[in-house]
Amino acid sequence: MTATALKEPSVSGSPSGAAARDQRGRRPGRIRRTGLPYLLLLPALVLELLVHLVPMVIGIVMSFKELTQFYIRDWGTAPWAGLGNYRVSVDFDAPVGEALLHSFFVTVGFTVLSVGLCWLIGTAAAVLMQDTFRGRGLLRALFLVPYALPVYAAVITWVFMFQHDNGLVNHVLHDQLHLTDQPSFWLIGDNSFYALLTVSVWKGWPFAFLIVMAGLQNIPRELYEAAALDGAGMWQQIRRITLPSLRPVNQVLVLVLFLWTFNDFNTPYVLFGKAAPEAADLVSVHIYQASFVTWNFGTGSAMSVLLLLFLLVVTGVYLALTSRGRRTADV
Repeated sequence: MTATALKEPSVSGSPSGAAARDQRGRRPGRIRRTGLPYLLLLPALVLELLVHLVPMVIGIVMSFKELTQFYIRDWGTAPWAGLGNYRVSVDFDAPVGEALLHSFFVTVGFTVLSVGLCWLIGTAAAVLMQDTFRGRGLLRALFLVPYALPVYAAVITWVFMFQHDNGLVNHVLHDQLHLTDQPSFWLIGDNSFYALLTVSVWKGWPFAFLIVMAGLQNIPRELYEAAALDGAGMWQQIRRITLPSLRPVNQVLVLVLFLWTFNDFNTPYVLFGKAAPEAADLVSVHIYQASFVTWNFGTGSAMSVLLLLFLLVVTGVYLALTSRGRRTADV
């Protein structure tokens, strides 16, 4: 029997490796391994769809309807309003549009100050915590306490501290330090803006501290040693080494802080209740009042869509500018 005859049964009696492959040239086992990651991601995608995308679409549909308390049982039967709710929201000569514009400016000022102070305090604390000294680990843990506390528990504590008659803030400023002529009202009037800003910064700067501290770990210590040998002081090292090296981290950090702060609802709601003072009337609370206090869900939904569009535009412009600056720096 020849060698050719011995090979014939294996060719005709069993499928070859090429025949076991599918039409695209891959084995079935490889197909299963390739599709497994997508299968594992499917539950998260479904939950994301149900929790975020579906309510978003429903909110957009509601913004085109005259949805008031009279149609709350069956909101699908509410009359179609078209762009009427949007026209009411952006009519800045009318009471509704004027109040929304005032709330927008208050939110912009509050966001700029809060994000700037959170970044400044967090960066300064992270830079100071880079040097080794006794008790550094304890201080790092204490700095993260405001970020680890539940929002409601932390803000309620601040509510008691801001009380007019027996609050800790007035006790320290008026009774101990004598910085004010009389105890101040912190939760009403113009001081409510500063009270809200204080709580927001106290609650947000530990996150900036944590992110910047993680970014500082990637900066080689040799750069600081070489700069010190060349005669560079601490401020020159921060300006020439630390801040440029932290640019990618700061770009993401500032964007996240901006989105969190501009959309913050829990802090003003727990601090002031359903009706925030005019000086601390953030857009998130204003939309809540328009929707659940006055029962005009159509106008409230239109305001929410306008807020979403504004945040998308600001985010897109910010990412475009930071990407262009990164490419320029690389060149």
